[in-house]
Amino acid sequence: MNAAPRRIGSGFWVGLGLAVLTLAVLLVWTRLKDLRPPLPVFGQVADFALTNQTGAPVSLDRLRGHVWVADVIFTRCPLQCGEMSKRMSELQAALPAKSPVKLVSLTMDPEYDTVPVLKRYSEKYEAHPDRWWFLTGSKEQVGNVLTNNLKLSAMETAPERRTNQFDLFTHSTLFVVVDQQARLRTAVESLQPGWKDRILDDINRLLREAAP
Repeated sequence: MNAAPRRIGSGFWVGLGLAVLTLAVLLVWTRLKDLRPPLPVFGQVADFALTNQTGAPVSLDRLRGHVWVADVIFTRCPLQCGEMSKRMSELQAALPAKSPVKLVSLTMDPEYDTVPVLKRYSEKYEAHPDRWWFLTGSKEQVGNVLTNNLKLSAMETAPERRTNQFDLFTHSTLFVVVDQQARLRTAVESLQPGWKDRILDDINRLLREAAP
């Protein structure tokens, strides 16, 4: 008569013990992650003045106080740019709605990628205009931000070496992460497996750095 209640009681305590053990393991893992050394500082981003897909001016001051992720694309790109923008869109969706993190995509083809062109491109990837900016400007302005500040490689393909009409540029496929003090802290290869977990972890580490 009492066997069933005893089995239920035993199962309850076993389940409770497993739950407590799981929570303990998670707590230890979280603390071990927090004991990791800070992400290195690779450089300081200098001020710039560019324009986003809504036609609004964007300077470094608008990004100070935010962690931000940047990449380089161009809208006529036939291959990796579309995949990079798709993954940046996935990152946008993975971030909490009230996250202070900003996303920044700079075009290396500013003469073609005007504000209206970037607006259409941003809508294709469901970019929220308050969170994800597509930036353009003069070739010199954009090039300076890309190569001197964000350390992203970007090179125009010589006409005689182009394999098709869209083979215009060769560029990095990295997502670079900048901290609240506009310092370049890490880079993640956007087209490799595990990219999202890695970049979200780096973002969270930088957000915790600024927490009181």
